[in-house]
Parts: sequence; C-alpha cells; structure tokens
Amino acid sequence: MFDDLPPDLDRLHTLRVWHAMWLQRIDAKIAALTRRQAEEGHGRRSRPAPPEWIVELGIGDRRPPLQVHAGDCYIAGKRRRPVDRNEARRLLAAGLKACGHCRPDSALGITELSGRPALTAAAAQ
Repeated sequence: MFDDLPPDLDRLHTLRVWHAMWLQRIDAKIAALTRRQAEEGHGRRSRPAPPEWIVELGIGDRRPPLQVHAGDCYIAGKRRRPVDRNEARRLLAAGLKACGHCRPDSALGITELSGRPALTAAAAQ
C-alpha cells in the first residue's frame, strides 16, 4: 500500500517525529494568524469614528487656526483639532479660510464668504 516508505522501524520513527514537528509548527502558525485576525477585527470595531470637521492649526505658541476641513480631508496637516458642526460654521462665518479640496463651506451651506476679511487668531478663540 505505501511502498514508498522506508522498510525499517528507525527511519519510520524519524519520519513520524519530523512530521509531528511540522504539524506543531503549522498549528502554531495557524493559531498566531487566528489571534492576529481577531485583534485586527477588534481594532477596526473599536476605532473611534473620524471627526466630522477639523481645524488645521498653525505653528507657534498660540497655534492660530488656518483652515477648516472635512474630517476625512487628505490635505489637512498634522496639527489639527476636531470641531463640531456649529463651531466649523462659526469659524467659516468669521472669515477662516475653507479648504479648497474638501469644500467644507459648501457642505455646511456657507458659500457667500468671499468678501469677508480673514479671521484673526484672537477672533478664533
């Protein structure tokens, strides 16, 4: 039936140990990948939702606001803080610049702001 196996007992025991070792390694890898997938799934489920609106901040001690962005805007810099809808509307109405890519002014229904002066750092606080 299994003519390709060695005829002596010593070599058969060696093959059995070798295959048992590989089965143990394969089972350990399966368990590790199963744990990893479970952790990734848990991470995706428990990740907080991105903010709806963000304000990009400037450099310096006071970090003045520079632009309003949608929460998922890819252009927004690393210095930012989340804001709610009302604060985003207030900042845009006060003259803070809207991002030209994600257009938060259009999404918030504030499109007639071209004639307003720029927002100062004191007015943003």
